[in-house]
Order: sequence, then structure tokens, then C-alpha cells
Amino acid sequence: MPHILIPEEIHADGVALLRATPGFTLDAAGPLTGPDAATRLAAADAMILRGMPFGQAQLDQAPRLRFVCRHGVGYDSVDVPALTARGVLLGVTPEANAASVAEHALMLMLALARRVVDFNAGVRRGEWRVRGASPTFELGGATVLLIGFGRIGTRVARLCQAFGMRVLVHDPFVPANTIRGMGCEVVRDRAEGLAAADIVSLHVPSDARNRGMADAAFLAAMKPGAVLVNTARGTLVDEAALEAALRGGSLAAAGLDVLHTEPMVTPPPLLALPNVVVTPHVAASTAQGLRRMAVNAAENVVAFFDGRMDPDAMINPEALRGA
Repeated sequence: MPHILIPEEIHADGVALLRATPGFTLDAAGPLTGPDAATRLAAADAMILRGMPFGQAQLDQAPRLRFVCRHGVGYDSVDVPALTARGVLLGVTPEANAASVAEHALMLMLALARRVVDFNAGVRRGEWRVRGASPTFELGGATVLLIGFGRIGTRVARLCQAFGMRVLVHDPFVPANTIRGMGCEVVRDRAEGLAAADIVSLHVPSDARNRGMADAAFLAAMKPGAVLVNTARGTLVDEAALEAALRGGSLAAAGLDVLHTEPMVTPPPLLALPNVVVTPHVAASTAQGLRRMAVNAAENVVAFFDGRMDPDAMINPEALRGA
């Protein structure tokens, strides 16, 4: 009988689904911090992970483990090669958080365009009028460059189009006809797209190809006075280079849901800037998003042991060879 370990709190409906499914036992007793942590890992046939890092050290303590499911889509905190070498499949919940993250990306665009944080703080200080020229701008008529056109990027495109924005897309892995079919413009040369966009929004995984992509050269290629939005992974951005671009005035603002180091221990210098809006990696964490991720993760566990796992939810299907 497969034993499922959930070491971090997830929505109760996900836990309930597993409890109601015959043929499983469940450990949802909390973090792996006590003296029984090794024993709990050793008993696990499958795990559902939220933010907990999982690598070789944890894998060595889990000889029965066959399946790990991320509560979400990012898996940079999981040692995928180690899982694959052991024949452990890694799954994700591909659709569960896409709508929530897309809305958050648009919210950051709006917050920066309309200076919501600054105005809110000013009103609370008793300031009611903005004197002189307005520091705000409309999204309608602005050009946005989406780097990455997957489940989240495509949703962001639709939201931006609803606001009357011109949408450029740079994603070499998506057919040009797919991008054009959604009413967006294909950008093959990323530098050309950066130079044309008023807003650049990142929607790619942080892997060996993309990590650190928003470096000094990337930021220098952006249109003067443009805005950067990142709801993907903090490791995509060189924070020192972004701080320099914002302090120097070449970029107008940045909206970030993610930082290079998470959880944040010491605020990076970037956070001292008034033209940066930061949220604590909560784009996916709407009430609906959290429920969908938990339920989908639980469904993936059941599907894995039933032999009907959705290929789109598998990160390393090669782990199943010879299984």
C-alpha cells in the first residue's frame, strides 16, 4: 500500500482527496524537522512538495520513493538528475497556477504604471493631490514583450490584449503561427524586442539556459524608461545589474514577485528603491490557485500509482525507463 508524505501544509481538499482514495496511507504531520524526520522519509513511496528543497541527501533517506510531485510548476529546488538516476519520477501541476500568476503579472504592470504603492502611501500621509506632470501612464497603447509563451505567458498575452496593448512574444520553442494565431507579434531577435517594449515580462523556467538572463547587457538593451516584471524565478535576474539600471534611470521601474534568494533573509539593496514593487512569491497563491495546486498534486499521486500519469505533468519521464 503506497505511503504518501506531505511535509508542508497544502489545501485541505488535496489532503482530503488522498484520505478518501482507497489503497493509500498518508503522513501530513508537518515539516521534517523532528527526530523522526529520517523515519518519515524512509517510509515514503511518494511525496508532495511545496517549497522544500529536495536533493541527494533527502533521496538517500527515502529508499522506497518512486514519485515526487511539486505543488506548482517550478522545480528548481529539486535535484532532477538525482531523481532520474534513482528512477524517481518528478511531476508538476501544469495548469493549476497559470491564471493566478498571469493576473499577478498584470497587477504588477498596473501597479507600476499607475504608481499605486506611492499614491497609497502619500494619501496615508495626508497628500491628496499630485502637483505638476503626472508620473503615471496607461497600459492601453503600450507595447509589452513576453519572454516565454507557455501556459502563463499565453494568459498574460490575453489580459494585455484586453487592455489594448501591443503584445510581442519571444519564445523560440513556440511555432510562429501559434503566436500569430493569438494576435501577437513574433520576435525572433530578443534584443530587437527589448528595444521596442515599454514593459518586459518574464515567463520562462530558471534552468541552465535562462538562469541570469536579465543581466547588464539584457537590461541595457531595454528601451529607455521601460519596466521589467518578473513573476517566474528570481534567479533569472541579476539583481545588482537591475539595481544599477534603476538607480541610473535607464529603466523606470521593476515589479517582482520573486527574488534571487528565497526565502529572503536580508533585504537586497534593490528593495530600497522607490520604483520597485515586490511581493513575496505569492503570485500563484490565490485561494483558488492553492486549492487547484493541492488537488492536482493529489490527483497526480493517484494517477501515478494507477499507471495513468498525464505525460504533460511529467518532468523526467526518462526516469520510468526500466521501471
